[in-house]
Amino acid sequence: MLAAAGIGSRRACEDLIFHRRVTVDGRVAQLGDKVDPTTAVIFVDGERLVTDTRLVYLAMNKPRGVVSTMADEKGRTALADFLDGRVEQRVYHVGRLDAESEGLLLLTNDGTLAHRLMHPSFGVMKTYLCEVPGPIPRNLGRRLTAGIELEDGPVKVDSFRVVDTLGRTAQVEITLHEGRKHIVRRLLEEVGHPVSRLVRTSIGPIRLGDLRLGRTRRLTHAEVAALFREVGD
Repeated sequence: MLAAAGIGSRRACEDLIFHRRVTVDGRVAQLGDKVDPTTAVIFVDGERLVTDTRLVYLAMNKPRGVVSTMADEKGRTALADFLDGRVEQRVYHVGRLDAESEGLLLLTNDGTLAHRLMHPSFGVMKTYLCEVPGPIPRNLGRRLTAGIELEDGPVKVDSFRVVDTLGRTAQVEITLHEGRKHIVRRLLEEVGHPVSRLVRTSIGPIRLGDLRLGRTRRLTHAEVAALFREVGD
């Protein structure tokens, strides 16, 4: 089962088990153990390994103008339109991006992991690249990390930096663990820098990278393990 999951050859997986580097349901695995891949909780070198082949984990680069729903009753372009039937299982989006925003979305049918990634108590960081009017005051980063009062309560960013400036336009990067609706747009508008373009570049350990607009890719075993580690599993 470990070899089928891509951990290594059968011989390499036997070595992992022999050296007590594999646990199943909280106990050290033994050579010859049998497991149910749909229910077993397996760790290799402390990293969670998902072996249930029914579970799907995807990263998507959502284009601007696409609504963050799998299907739209108004006939607007939705997320499922980009899957082209390539995924047999029914997947759901983890969180949202408003229609005018673009960038990284996670799609999965693992409801437990999706819930933890979205729940504010787990504080999963998200990073956004924003195009705003410049110039950017030197103290803006300090103001944002200290906290800004919005109509539904205060919000603090975890990090802020100016990426680039071009004429009267600036690109800034914001990282925060807030999940309120339109939080990045509302925050920057409150401080006098309304967003003209917003791209989410990371969710926790998963990065958008060079994934092309409108495309999806399957997360690697290491990326899935990193997501479980992010939410403490």
